[in-house]
Amino acid sequence: MAKTLKITTRNASFQQWQALLTNRTKRQRAGEFLVQGVRPITLAVQHGWTIRALLHPYGQGLSRWGRDLLDQVDTTRVVLAPELMRELGGKDDESPELLAVVELPPDRLDRLPEREDLLVVVFDRPTTPGNIGTLVRSADAFGATGVVITGHAADPYDPKAVRASTGSLFATPVVRVATQHEVVDWVAALRGRNLPVQIVGTDEHGEVDVADHDLTGPTVVLVGNETHGLSAAWREAADRTVRIPITGAASSLNAAAAGTVVLYEAARQRARA
Repeated sequence: MAKTLKITTRNASFQQWQALLTNRTKRQRAGEFLVQGVRPITLAVQHGWTIRALLHPYGQGLSRWGRDLLDQVDTTRVVLAPELMRELGGKDDESPELLAVVELPPDRLDRLPEREDLLVVVFDRPTTPGNIGTLVRSADAFGATGVVITGHAADPYDPKAVRASTGSLFATPVVRVATQHEVVDWVAALRGRNLPVQIVGTDEHGEVDVADHDLTGPTVVLVGNETHGLSAAWREAADRTVRIPITGAASSLNAAAAGTVVLYEAARQRARA
């Protein structure tokens, strides 16, 4: 039987969960993050993520979803005072029904499926958690096999990123690596195993329009930092750069939007191949 704890004060456990919302270092040290929202929690469970604890408010009835989830998941249950749940849930007016403390997955590139239809999007040094979540959501929607975050970047396990992904974070592997060299070496290893992976960079001054480049084979798509674009090292690593033709007064697209356009184009081409 799962054990049940009751917490009514801001004790050490509560303070640790509170720190998970704002402190990346403490998330990493604890190896866990806090998940808010029905859909994200549901997808975390459905996709087999390790749930370290489920939190729910004292004295508040649960929906059938909440009751079923508590029955389904064998983990520590924590009954919190409603005001503490509100603090962790980020809502001033009501307590969330459930919150989940979820174990961080390992940052290993071998979590990305190695297959003929490989489509991985690399986000280089993103600064905004919401952009990471948006791109992860698009990657999931358009059939990408994974997302890689490179360099000094925002955290995909920041609550803003998790919310922006609407749960897709749990359905699509997301891996953080320190430098582009790790990805380039991984691609070289795939090529050595006869998987002809191409690296395609996105750039407003790219060599060819994205619709005119073949994206049907195994592909790694590069999306640059929101302000500075792709690094010089990534430009050098790319086999080809593509541009997205735009009109109007906009000078460029948001990085996550640009990645979404390329992912859509890849999905469109593959559906017709």
